[in-house]
Amino acid sequence: MTTWVFLRGLTRESRHWGDFVGQFQQAMPYQTVVTLDLAGNGRLNHQRSDCRVEDMVADCRTQLALRHIAPPYQLLAMSLGAMVAVAWAQSHPEEVAAQVLINTSLRRFSPFYQRLQPTNYWPLLRLILTSAAPQDWERAILHMTSHGGHEDILPSWLALRRSHPVAPQNALRQLLAAARYAVRDEPPAMPTLLLGSAQDQLVSVQCTLTLARHWRCAHRIHPEAGHDLPLDDGPWVAEQVREWFLTSSLKGHMP
Repeated sequence: MTTWVFLRGLTRESRHWGDFVGQFQQAMPYQTVVTLDLAGNGRLNHQRSDCRVEDMVADCRTQLALRHIAPPYQLLAMSLGAMVAVAWAQSHPEEVAAQVLINTSLRRFSPFYQRLQPTNYWPLLRLILTSAAPQDWERAILHMTSHGGHEDILPSWLALRRSHPVAPQNALRQLLAAARYAVRDEPPAMPTLLLGSAQDQLVSVQCTLTLARHWRCAHRIHPEAGHDLPLDDGPWVAEQVREWFLTSSLKGHMP
């Protein structure tokens, strides 16, 4: 039995995976999935967020140790969570058997205007300056991260925001961590799959393509999905991981 650890992005929590966990387990029925929250998000919203990605790694490792879940792990992560996965794989390669990184970007390889596309600058600034209502925030996030409509998900996201709100100072600390994280210039020591979205309006798909070129690792690009690829086409993500998993050096772990 293989353990997959799922990590979400900036200010998002484990429940934002929505239906994807079930879709993944249907495609990979003999795998165990563990979803973690970063400090400051979800059930850990009472905690202070780390402002260094390396400290987020330490916190994730502690969470798993307290739950008696031992390595090695397969990491599936997106956005900020993917930066945590990369730092984890570089600092503790013996713990990470494989990693799947979704729509992430790294400062060493991509310029700021690809890591956060310019079309988002004014909408985000307006939301901050006008102290936008929760529903306005969630609707804006949906429009920036999804290319598939999914307006029906808004009530669920609003409920998550109300039950476990992320403090503004924690959001800023997470943003700071993402902005200043500097990955080491070395390719991953373990099998790595990069998944990107051609219609990502938040982070340019060029970030994924550039990373794949530098690391010379497997990558797949969805032609229509937005930044939240598991939301826009979860079954596609699960199938890409399954196919890659079966054909990679990890295939011996499959029953």
